[in-house]
Amino acid sequence: MRRLYQADLVIDGSGSPPIEKGALLVENGLVVALGSQAELGTPEGCDVIAAPPGTTLIPGLIDSHVHLAYSGTADIQALRAERLDLSYPAVALRALSYAQASLVHGFTALRDMHAPGGTIIDLRRAIEAGDVVGPHLRACGRGLTVSGGHMDLPIHADHAAMREFAHPCDGADAFRQGARQEARRGADFIKINSCVGSRKVPGVYWRLEMTPEEIRAACEEAHTQGLKVASHTSGGPPLTITVENGVDCVEHAHWIDDDCIARMAERGTYLVPTLLVNERNFELPPPNGAKTHSDWTLASREAKWVSLDKARKAGIKVGAGTDAGFTLPHGTMHWRELQLLVDGGYSPMEAIVAATAVNAELMELNAGLLAKGRMADFVLVAGNPLDSLKLLADPNNLVVYKGGVKVAQAGALVTEFPGELAA
Repeated sequence: MRRLYQADLVIDGSGSPPIEKGALLVENGLVVALGSQAELGTPEGCDVIAAPPGTTLIPGLIDSHVHLAYSGTADIQALRAERLDLSYPAVALRALSYAQASLVHGFTALRDMHAPGGTIIDLRRAIEAGDVVGPHLRACGRGLTVSGGHMDLPIHADHAAMREFAHPCDGADAFRQGARQEARRGADFIKINSCVGSRKVPGVYWRLEMTPEEIRAACEEAHTQGLKVASHTSGGPPLTITVENGVDCVEHAHWIDDDCIARMAERGTYLVPTLLVNERNFELPPPNGAKTHSDWTLASREAKWVSLDKARKAGIKVGAGTDAGFTLPHGTMHWRELQLLVDGGYSPMEAIVAATAVNAELMELNAGLLAKGRMADFVLVAGNPLDSLKLLADPNNLVVYKGGVKVAQAGALVTEFPGELAA
């Protein structure tokens, strides 16, 4: 089936100026052509779908840092209880609802940054098989972490064990084996936790958690398997060590010094700054009954804007990722990451590119850009998001297509063509 979609404005995701009175030709789930309505005309045997006046057609949005296994509750005790109360099959079933909540808000692809027991890998397979409707997923499986590290914290009593919750490793050989095991399970990329926040020494906000040898071993093995490596990071010299030893994408990275920026630019290292989850700290009461936020939290809020500005000026590829699942609900807040990029100096068009073409490239996904041969993932937006990104907040403004098939409209899933929703 060939369809021609027409809209008053078309944004292709490349950063090029919008096409006024634009048109998108789709066949078999792929983009066939893009241009003005005058250029494309009405190809023979083609159904024409004319969007209402004032509509903008944009690529399907992508969030490159989510945690579908978690609810986004701001209650830490409730988050801990979830981990004990839910079986892993229940985690996967609940994750489907979170993935669909993201889909109806215009996010046609997500990168999951850690989940227990291979749950999101299995969800990805179910979506790809067409068994359930959901966005494209890229999943790392379990995050690799040192024993007692960022993803292996002793948050439960000694007698409680969380089987296959994270993937603790110690030593270079163990991290190499860990990368192999997650790849065998079906991981699309490898997640490590190389450097973390430090709150013990005033003015020192980072700490190297993995040794350089461990970082290098995980990266070498992942690259041998054809997989990228993303790392939870904080900043400072430990971040530079992380980049030097082969990580492809750094997450959070609040404190990036000039030397590290230069190395990232040279190596083509991506940055996903997760601005929203940091700002979310200040929309919620300080944890554990404290009267004020910690020095680390306050300092990171200021530092992230400085680092983002450095990255923008150096041409670092910046992706849009929220950290949804940790203090952030799925779906309703994803758009705010784009707005925060604008607050940090990016234009609305650059923010859209970060959430489309850049994220797709990072995730090695044939989407994010409306160009010939790309998957026809797109969103019809009532209004012009370049004038107000907040239009993306209301799903009533959105009609969402995945692979050329309408999957959501006005905040609800739809099934335009049953059986044609596989990735």
